[in-house]
Amino acid sequence: MYKAFYNLKRNPFDITPDPSFLFPTKRHNEALAALYYGVRRRKGFVVLTGEVGTGKTLVLRCLLQLFRQNNDVAYAYIFNSRLSPVEFLQYIAADFGLPASGKNKSELLLELGNFVISRARQKLTTVLVVDEAHHLSAEILEEIRLLTNLETVHEKLLQILLVGQPELDDKLDSIGLRQLKQRIALRSHLEPLDVNETKGYIERRLQLAAMNGHVPAIFPAETIASVYQHSHGIPRLINTICENALIAAYARQMRAVGPDVIEEIATDFRLNVTHQTAERIPDAEDTEIRRAAQTLLDMYTYLQKPKSRESDLRASLSARLSKHEPYI
Repeated sequence: MYKAFYNLKRNPFDITPDPSFLFPTKRHNEALAALYYGVRRRKGFVVLTGEVGTGKTLVLRCLLQLFRQNNDVAYAYIFNSRLSPVEFLQYIAADFGLPASGKNKSELLLELGNFVISRARQKLTTVLVVDEAHHLSAEILEEIRLLTNLETVHEKLLQILLVGQPELDDKLDSIGLRQLKQRIALRSHLEPLDVNETKGYIERRLQLAAMNGHVPAIFPAETIASVYQHSHGIPRLINTICENALIAAYARQMRAVGPDVIEEIATDFRLNVTHQTAERIPDAEDTEIRRAAQTLLDMYTYLQKPKSRESDLRASLSARLSKHEPYI
């Protein structure tokens, strides 16, 4: 709609993760290098985390594009992590082109193991990529840990990349997944852009979208400062703000986008609204834990009293245990 007006050949701020639009900040370059190095050196297990909209999937798409340029890498790409363990293994097998329908867990693991070993004998690389990995259940993460056992004395046979939001770090830090955490060979984290990177990000996208490669002066310095203020340097929000700003400015036949337009867009998208953490409703397990703690506290209180109260203690505990399950 606005492309001809601003002398653009394509939309510069599409939110789809197009590898050609990768803005190579130091952190994004390091993340891409870590993922690529981890796979090529067969490190086994690599994790990439970052806040929503910081460019994780874009970095991943760039990596997969590099893989497609080589014939020695086969990968299974999973972006739906809300699966049961069997569905998860079926998805992996199917993406590798293996028969998966109707097979049970043992058959799937055997099929995958034979596939990975066969490729390793041919000096070929096999990769499992899991996007949105912060949604993975503990059961699926345990399956992933078991898959890391596919190895020789020299190297891992299956390379595993987990990509997700910071909640993934919290899961991997849990005591139940400490074995999996210890197997992580490389770890990267993406941060939002700073104000200078935001300026470079906007200008690069405009340059790539311009008819002649010349950056049109659509976003003055004060406008970019306003974009950064409302986006906090998150690339996806930068795209959303700038795309809608171009539409609004075009409707008014403005050759340059003013800060006032950005303020209007920010208001329309409620970017100034502070997110409040909802009050957590205690679940049944929390209630039981508190009840058990209160019982123990009562026991301690009674034990501090004279021995003559021992019969009262027995009566109190009997009453409690008659109402609830024993806390053992």
